[in-house]
This record gives sequence, C-alpha cells and structure tokens, in this order.
Amino acid sequence: MFIRLLLAGFLVAHAAIHVAFLTPVPPATASGPSWPFSTSGSWVVTRLGIEPDTARVLALALIALTCARFGLAALVAVGVLASGMWVPALVVGSVASLGLLVVFFHPWLVLGMAIDLALLWVSLAMDWSAGPPTPAL
Repeated sequence: MFIRLLLAGFLVAHAAIHVAFLTPVPPATASGPSWPFSTSGSWVVTRLGIEPDTARVLALALIALTCARFGLAALVAVGVLASGMWVPALVVGSVASLGLLVVFFHPWLVLGMAIDLALLWVSLAMDWSAGPPTPAL
C-alpha cells in the first residue's frame, strides 16, 4: 500500500506543479533565471496570433484537465476507484500536461515532459495498471 500511496502522491504533485502557470510571474533579478511557468512569450501562441487572454484561458483549461485526470489516476492508485479508469485518466492527464508544456515551452519544463511520456509509456505500451483488477460483471 505504501507504493500505491507514493505513486498517488507523485501524480498529485506532478499535477499541482502545473498550477504555477496561473501564478503571477515574480520580478526578474539580475542574476536569476527566467520564470519557466509563463503563458506569455510562447512561440506557438505568438506565431498563431493568439491573444494573451485567450492563451491564459487555454492554459487554465489544460491545467484543470491535467489536475482532474491525474487526481482520478491517484484515486485509482490507492484503490478508491476501479482500475478500469487508470488508463483513460492517465492518458488524458498526460496528454493535457504535454500540450500545456509544449505550447508554453521553457527548457526547464523538459523534465515534466519526460514524466508525461513515461506515464504514457507505462500505461499504454506496458499495459501497467496501478489499481486492483476490476471485478467482472
């Protein structure tokens, strides 16, 4: 059960870090790095001519989807929900997260992209499930 709780905590933490895109950008310092969680300055958004407010709404939708789906996957991991929800929750959460990280790309976000790709791989390619099997009807 400890491993399942650890996995659930990891999924919730991975989802929660996406909320940083909604926080105000801290003031820049002379020697400090740029803030990686920004919805402005995205080359995709700029190239497509998307207004900043529209980009923020897109980010909000992707963040909400990411958090909701990883939250569902965490509930499957601890056995609250049936294991049949594992793959759909994990796939949708990972794809939404990847979409957010690609559209608002910053080099520091590569780790999050790698996490999403690894989650997709273990759930789709390896057919791994975190919860107990769903009982047959």
